Amino acid sequence: MRQMPPATPFDDDKLKEECGVFGVVGVADAANFIALGLHALQHRGQEAGGIVTYDAEAGFQSARRFGYVRDNFTSQKVMETLPGEIGIGHVRYSTAGSKGNTAIRDVQPFFGEFSMGGAAIAHNGNITNADALRRELIDRGSIFQSSSDSECIIHLMARSLQRNIPERMKDALRRVEGAFSVVAMTRTKLVGVRDPRGVRPLVLGKVGENGYALSSETCALDIIGAEFVREIEPGEMVVISEGQVVSSKPFEQMASRFCIFEHVYFSRPDSILGGRSVYETRRQIGVELAREAPVEADLVCPVPDSGTPAAIGFSHESGIPYGMGIIRNQYMGRTFIEPSEQIRNMGVRLKLNVNRALIRGKRIILVDDSVVRGTTSQKIKDMLLDAGAAEVHFRIASPPTMWPCFYGVDTPDRDKLLAAHMSIEQMRAHLGVDSLQFITLDGLYRAAGVAEGRDATAPRYCDACFSGEYPVVPTDMIAKGFKLKDAAE
Repeated sequence: MRQMPPATPFDDDKLKEECGVFGVVGVADAANFIALGLHALQHRGQEAGGIVTYDAEAGFQSARRFGYVRDNFTSQKVMETLPGEIGIGHVRYSTAGSKGNTAIRDVQPFFGEFSMGGAAIAHNGNITNADALRRELIDRGSIFQSSSDSECIIHLMARSLQRNIPERMKDALRRVEGAFSVVAMTRTKLVGVRDPRGVRPLVLGKVGENGYALSSETCALDIIGAEFVREIEPGEMVVISEGQVVSSKPFEQMASRFCIFEHVYFSRPDSILGGRSVYETRRQIGVELAREAPVEADLVCPVPDSGTPAAIGFSHESGIPYGMGIIRNQYMGRTFIEPSEQIRNMGVRLKLNVNRALIRGKRIILVDDSVVRGTTSQKIKDMLLDAGAAEVHFRIASPPTMWPCFYGVDTPDRDKLLAAHMSIEQMRAHLGVDSLQFITLDGLYRAAGVAEGRDATAPRYCDACFSGEYPVVPTDMIAKGFKLKDAAE
């Protein structure tokens, strides 16, 4: 079985979204639309992808592959095996059950054959009680084919006594804890669901006369020429067939807690979240950073590409010139040769290179989206100093990442998060930079459009990776010994 080549060392020090989902109904050659949509969502998952379609003559058809969408779902030979006017797709990093050890059976969408017909499902997020559900289902006779937490949904649907698939899905998802944005399909219906807190994104688009699309982000609607209709609301289910969208709210109503890191890093800058441009929010983060943590310097430089909008905002607010002091190799992708020890030691240089003529002799403000383990930050600092920078000041477009995420983000264990066991001054000394400052949580909220900042009694976003305040109890992790934040911290 062909495995994905290892990622570059640069990728190892970034938080990763684990999934992107996309579905269409009411369009000819649905698979082609799905492939384009998944291509636009590739940043949300680069390990593997899959597509399921339905055609009256061919029935349900699927294709699941390791690697990029462009390498697997662009050939006519493959796309001809996926006929039909309805389908769903998924791109992924490893989900909870199989980090770093993915098998093709773990690649979504998952398919199940029920008494009333087949259904496929693709899930973005993470089920925080999946271990408990899995044990219960196995004890009752379920046989799992994958290590993915998402497969629990299919088995719960199979055990439901409801008479149609959308109702069975409601039954199943009422048992699920955590974060989920789901796209699913039957022979005639496209279904979209968000969890009651709306942690992960899902949007609705209109395609042509009678077609509709569901997507993790609006940028994927743009690529297929779809009109953005609206976001699926937290706790909402939409069932789309014959050009009609039927909405329901099958879950207990809860306060929305959308993931704030979608604004900081995960979503593409050309997407719209909560009625706000992601690019504009990131630029405003830079403005807030310049106000909160000014420093005398000669040049503001982003760590490309995720730090670019914030660096532009910082430069504009501070009056310090903006420059591309670091250049990204746009064609790097994953390592193109086996990463021998010599290649590993090159580290981040495989992906980033310093613009020496611009950097030499200058005091540099380097703007990045986050500091996770700190290994990449150290390497970039070394590259700047080697190129002749006089000073290096780090400004980070998110608060210190102190806690792991259990809602669909690939986060290292807490003991590997630099900010979990070091003060900001200790981190500065560890990284060897002249100064280090992070945006505050209040500043991040203001940049995201909450003028009064963060309300500690009722936060508008999920910010658990910064605050340690989890809106959904991570049941499985607590059972494994994870300790929640002490009220005194």
